[in-house]
Amino acid sequence: MSDSQIEAPALGVLHSRHSSKWRRFPVDVLPMHVAEMDFQIADGIKDRLIKMVSESDLGYTGPVPEVAQSFEGFAKDRWNWNIDRSQLKLVTDVGVGVVEFLRANGASNGKVIINSPVYHGFWEWLGELNIEPVDVPLESNYDLDLDGIEREFAAGVKFLLLCNPQNPVGKAFSRAQLTELAKIAKKHDAIVISDEIHAPLTYEDHEFTPYLNCGSDAESTGICVTSSSKSWNHAGLKAGFVLTQSAQMQAKANLMPQATHWRSSLLGAFAMVEAYSNGTDWLDNTVKVLDDNRKFLKSELKKRFPEVTFDLPDAGYLAWLNVGVWNLGKDTVSHLVTNGRVSLVPGNDHGPEYTDFVRLNFGTSQEHISEGLARIAKALG
Repeated sequence: MSDSQIEAPALGVLHSRHSSKWRRFPVDVLPMHVAEMDFQIADGIKDRLIKMVSESDLGYTGPVPEVAQSFEGFAKDRWNWNIDRSQLKLVTDVGVGVVEFLRANGASNGKVIINSPVYHGFWEWLGELNIEPVDVPLESNYDLDLDGIEREFAAGVKFLLLCNPQNPVGKAFSRAQLTELAKIAKKHDAIVISDEIHAPLTYEDHEFTPYLNCGSDAESTGICVTSSSKSWNHAGLKAGFVLTQSAQMQAKANLMPQATHWRSSLLGAFAMVEAYSNGTDWLDNTVKVLDDNRKFLKSELKKRFPEVTFDLPDAGYLAWLNVGVWNLGKDTVSHLVTNGRVSLVPGNDHGPEYTDFVRLNFGTSQEHISEGLARIAKALG
């Protein structure tokens, strides 16, 4: 199989994998919860890993300037973003990067703004530092509530943890919104930590805008935390990076302990190099498959469950479904697992008030999507 043929193997093959997605539940449960795709990794990444393993090249992670060099080219080509590659720092993964930046900059036991519905990891990361999440929910169209964010900045909250594109709704925030956010953050001497891990999976009918590419206010208030691990499907290799674009924000990133670099994986670092340098054909073909999948899912939901609402995401392979008419509330996912042998993510993992929602992963084959929906229908009787 080549980078031009993006396919999910049969379920029997997938169940032989060792990741959490395939081990959390018994083998008769179809997992559509964890945010990883079922597709093969890019040939270049596979070949790089095989070469390093075969040569016993598995030591500690020293300097890897190739990460910044490769991301520099990718960011320029994809988003017309000129990064300062001297300001890129390796970290274990996005979550560790966020936690260590917040810890190093005095956020422990304080408050941080988030915007629900948002990735459940945000709540957990803040909990590690005894930080109180200050939720300013997204607006009804999933735009940022800039007035609400400014009120919290004005009240003294100094950090916003942004998810762009947003997990679970797949929203890629506009340049206008992000530029205004940067202006507000600058006004209140606040910091925006932008998790942009889903960015390369943005569809052609939408545009992704990096926060740090929104002018001088963004550069002086922002830090990007990201990795190729989500878009190129190698989360288990444990490597990511933080990136700043100004002297003042670089100084804040430099407060992080050196261990954030040493705790990253050598294999993960060079997987990122390969992804950003030579993985664009695989990425583009994967996004085409996902584009077909999101439309297929929309069509199938309309046929099988016309009462369920689903807005096509701007990016990523996660579907945010309003299933309130099922009247299962917080028991929705457990009911589906028990009665349909299919697992989704409970909506209230993304914010306590979202019990009428579920998150479904469509980063697989259309055959598996159909199987998942059939199991849901069975569970609902």
